[in-house]
Amino acid sequence: MQSIDLHQEAVNLSCIGGGRWLPFGPYQRWVQQKEQAWQLTVQVLWWSGETAVKVGISQVDAEHRHLFTLIKALNLDNVDDTLNELLDYVVTHFSNEQELMEKSGYPEFQSHLVLHEEFSAHVADFLSASGDWNDERLVELRRFLNKWLVGHILTHDLRFGRWYQENGKNTAVKVSAPRPAAPKVGWFDRMLGRG
Repeated sequence: MQSIDLHQEAVNLSCIGGGRWLPFGPYQRWVQQKEQAWQLTVQVLWWSGETAVKVGISQVDAEHRHLFTLIKALNLDNVDDTLNELLDYVVTHFSNEQELMEKSGYPEFQSHLVLHEEFSAHVADFLSASGDWNDERLVELRRFLNKWLVGHILTHDLRFGRWYQENGKNTAVKVSAPRPAAPKVGWFDRMLGRG
């Protein structure tokens, strides 16, 4: 499955014969409709086990499935515990994926690392803003996490998976098994390398 740049697709299609452009409102609705349909398709493909959303590296695929499971489990009754577990697991997954990339000599390792750091900064900003959890804030967090993870897997991780199948698979690489977080070190400290 190829990645979709919805905004570029919209720009390509928004100019109707004779150079007429769609007003912003219809363009925005069109993008939202396409984005919703795309996300639904990806969720159906992911949960049905279609290979289109798998990167082809069993440990990475298993970790991605677990991340989606944790995101799906987020609700107001368990938000603090589940969010802590999710964020710890994100750190573990990023560490495992980055280790695999580095040890296999993936040429885009540094740019992929930057994507993980940007994600971490965005989540930290989100969590530091406003205090109490309510339905709206929880939906916003779940929407962001799902959208980012799906987009990241279908573009960057899938690119790595293809490269790894063609180039790095024959390299002797042993990635650390998922490890539980140290009880006294939180996800943010681990992300900053303080744990």
